[in-house]
Amino acid sequence: MPRIATVSLLVRDYDEAIAFYRDAVGFDLVEDTDLGGGKRWVRVRPPGGDGGADLLLAQPSDEAQAARIGDQAGGRIWLFVETDDFARDHARMVAAGIRFVREPKIEPYGTVAVWEDLYGTPWDLIEPV
Repeated sequence: MPRIATVSLLVRDYDEAIAFYRDAVGFDLVEDTDLGGGKRWVRVRPPGGDGGADLLLAQPSDEAQAARIGDQAGGRIWLFVETDDFARDHARMVAAGIRFVREPKIEPYGTVAVWEDLYGTPWDLIEPV
């Protein structure tokens, strides 16, 4: 059965993005393969996320792509990280310096808060009901 395996995210620099997603967000670095010519195939994913999609950290190949860094979804929430323990992961992310732009809120679908990555891309941290 088909599934979404990888979602790309434009980043300014591979190494700063790896450091942010691995060290602050807590994702696992799954792959970092040199493709030559300054390009790399860099995948990260939440720990234990073998069944979900990987995030491909991609440096832009032109100015039009570079202009979209931090704004791939036009200011809307771009990606959603599900957790089985909102309080634990929210506290860890705050302690790691992640900026939350909307405080935790209980919604009919779960507990959710909005955070920004190092480029201002909005994400949801959510513990579904």
